[in-house]
Amino acid sequence: MELKPGYKQTEVGVIPEDWDVVVLGEIGKFKNGINKNKESFGFGFPFINLLDVFGKAKISNSSTLGLINSTKIERSEYNLKKGDVIFVRSSVKPEGVGLTSVVIENLENTVYSGFLIRFRENIDFDLGYKAYCFYEEKFRQRLIDSSTVSANTNINQDALKKLKLPLPPTIEEQKAIATALSDIDNLLGVLDRLIAKKQNLKQSAMQQLLTGKKRLPGFSREWEVCSIDELIAKNIIEKPLDGNHGNIHPTSQDYVDDGIPFIMANNVHDGIIDFKNCNFITREKADNLQKGFSFVGDILLTHKGTVGNTAIVSKIATDYIMLTPQVTYYRVKDKSKIINTYIKYYFDTNYFQTLLKDLSGGGTRAYIGITKQRKLPFILPTLPEQKAIASILSDMDTEIATLEKRRDKTHNIKQAMMQELLTGKTRLVEPGKE
Repeated sequence: MELKPGYKQTEVGVIPEDWDVVVLGEIGKFKNGINKNKESFGFGFPFINLLDVFGKAKISNSSTLGLINSTKIERSEYNLKKGDVIFVRSSVKPEGVGLTSVVIENLENTVYSGFLIRFRENIDFDLGYKAYCFYEEKFRQRLIDSSTVSANTNINQDALKKLKLPLPPTIEEQKAIATALSDIDNLLGVLDRLIAKKQNLKQSAMQQLLTGKKRLPGFSREWEVCSIDELIAKNIIEKPLDGNHGNIHPTSQDYVDDGIPFIMANNVHDGIIDFKNCNFITREKADNLQKGFSFVGDILLTHKGTVGNTAIVSKIATDYIMLTPQVTYYRVKDKSKIINTYIKYYFDTNYFQTLLKDLSGGGTRAYIGITKQRKLPFILPTLPEQKAIASILSDMDTEIATLEKRRDKTHNIKQAMMQELLTGKTRLVEPGKE
């Protein structure tokens, strides 16, 4: 492949001719963190743990950290200075190993965990640039390839020392790259905060509108308060069901690459059904099952392990989907009395979710069977008011979804920018000029 003028082929890929390839072990020193017994935690001095690094490109405030009973000698040996880079040494998943945070101010009397490794360089290296350069795609792949796998994925000092990093020749160019990426991070932060605000407003509206605390203009008729059992008895909804239990329940040996979606609790989240990551069973296997057939329009409610997630079955590529014993479907029988979107929004209210959690026991073994579900209360307005409430909440969902798409698009732009800027494919500073 012919190189563009001004570029060179190196062991880390094609980079500008005036960029350097540095070996981490030659430009700085690494040091593992401190190991203490469990009795030492919860009091004493600030302490950076594994979770303080995950998803946080910068660390600046020791007041938010946990505490550990460290000695003066330990605080001197495992100290943290402005500009230090902290690498995650061990992670359950490969994509978590070697993630970094940059210390952007001196952290007095603060030490760091043995699950972390400190890197302190001895060359000119822009503080902001360090928050991004270790997340460049090819560098991350080289790091993961250098890790070892046992119970967890691990990286050690010897492996980190050998890693190579492309580096712009001037602090000015490093700063320009960091500024560009920081600007888009700020935009992502604005979008995240706006989405969170809209989600809070929606949750508040749900709590007000779906419990009758606030009535929409033009509606004054009294609401009916009943149980889910009473909705069944009045033929308003069908008897809710989940998937097959016992010997007839499909197992991993029955899974195929394509077929009828077999929906577990973890496939229902964020108001959608995750068909990309669900299991499938053959139509022949599904047709021989006794229950758990779910169709377009059904409302799904997770009730085992993960309790309270909801989604409406909308477009599906098959005639039906199959549910596991972790998921219940609710199906409207009398559309003149109730609509499925109202049921879904009602299930999502804090009021109903709290009832579910209280009855399910909480934790990883949380479970609320269909018998208990049927005893739960249900608040039923007239059909026109249901539609009006659902319309308002649907509009809010649309607004949130639009913002989420914009955030996702911006995130993808950032990833593309990182690849361009951190490898020198796009230059923000003209070569040879400062």
